[in-house]
Amino acid sequence: MKKHFNYPLFFLSCLLAGSGLLFLATTSALASLRQFGTANYYIKHQLLFGFVPGLIFAAIAYKFPLDKLKKLAPVLFALNLLLMLLVFAPFIGSKFYGAHRWISIGKITFQPSELLKITSVLYLSAWIASKFSKTSAKGWILKAKKSYYNLIWVFVPFIVFLSVISVILKIQPDISTMGIIGLTLIFLYFSSGTPFWHTIASISAGIAGLFFLITTKSYRFDRWLIFINPGSDPLGKGQQLNQSLIAIGSGGFFGKGLGMSAQKFGFLPQAMTDSIFAVFAEETGILGSFILVSLFVLFCWMGFKIAKSTEDKFARLTAIGITFWIVFQALVNISSVAGIFPLSGIPLPFFSYGGSHLITELVGVGLLLNISKNG
Repeated sequence: MKKHFNYPLFFLSCLLAGSGLLFLATTSALASLRQFGTANYYIKHQLLFGFVPGLIFAAIAYKFPLDKLKKLAPVLFALNLLLMLLVFAPFIGSKFYGAHRWISIGKITFQPSELLKITSVLYLSAWIASKFSKTSAKGWILKAKKSYYNLIWVFVPFIVFLSVISVILKIQPDISTMGIIGLTLIFLYFSSGTPFWHTIASISAGIAGLFFLITTKSYRFDRWLIFINPGSDPLGKGQQLNQSLIAIGSGGFFGKGLGMSAQKFGFLPQAMTDSIFAVFAEETGILGSFILVSLFVLFCWMGFKIAKSTEDKFARLTAIGITFWIVFQALVNISSVAGIFPLSGIPLPFFSYGGSHLITELVGVGLLLNISKNG
């Protein structure tokens, strides 16, 4: 059956990205005016170094043959790991707020860990696909049928793969991104048809590792304490969460209207990055927030539908991984800002300021469109 261009996913992605740019323009205006003397600096930067290159790379991802992408996946992942290490190199790596997460070349700053969300999914999808044999049009079975061989040749290499990523992200440090990538890869591994106990063991190890990381650093542990009792330090460590809740609560059902947020005028920390959903909720209300969450749920449904419709194991797993990553990250960000989950420090897909994450999200959409048509 001949497949066609997936217009519903395309228009949904355009709606999300367009809405994100619109709200970023209004949210960042004051900070831009104070720092650069113009209200348009941040939105121009997002367009020039995020949206435009994102569209270009998304078009490449859409046109790139999937069979060649599968072969290139290990190379792309290895190059990404090299970039992850270059953040520590003198004159190239940049350190902000005590973290080595960026590479700076002139005025261009890039965060390699954002790209890792794509390349790790591609590599794991290609690797898992090589471990399966096709039994029917949509049926697959592990080549190694005995539990012992599954343990040695499938589960142990996966744990090593996960550990390498975790160690590099730990030393940067970027624990929030580690959590997003780690859970995405575990979900992808579980969805591939590997034994269920592999997933249980992976999740258990991941939870134990995150608990250790949270409890060994005071600022991470403080986030959990503030989450439990937001009013314990409203003007200090709890300011971001408290101001976010004030913004969301003051929006009411219909919101204050586009551009009418009061909290973004110096009250809400990280208003144009991690906490942009609070501004969105204040201006659009409960109704707008419900619509935004519904759009991400719709994105999830479309992505998993694409995965289900393809017969290629690599394409199916890639679609699952990309869809889960984008939607899971969105729900974690929204939940954090709304006080349902501890503050995470991760961006809201398509909305938060930052060119690196917007580029990778648009590339993810390009790959989904590619799989939808050619997978």
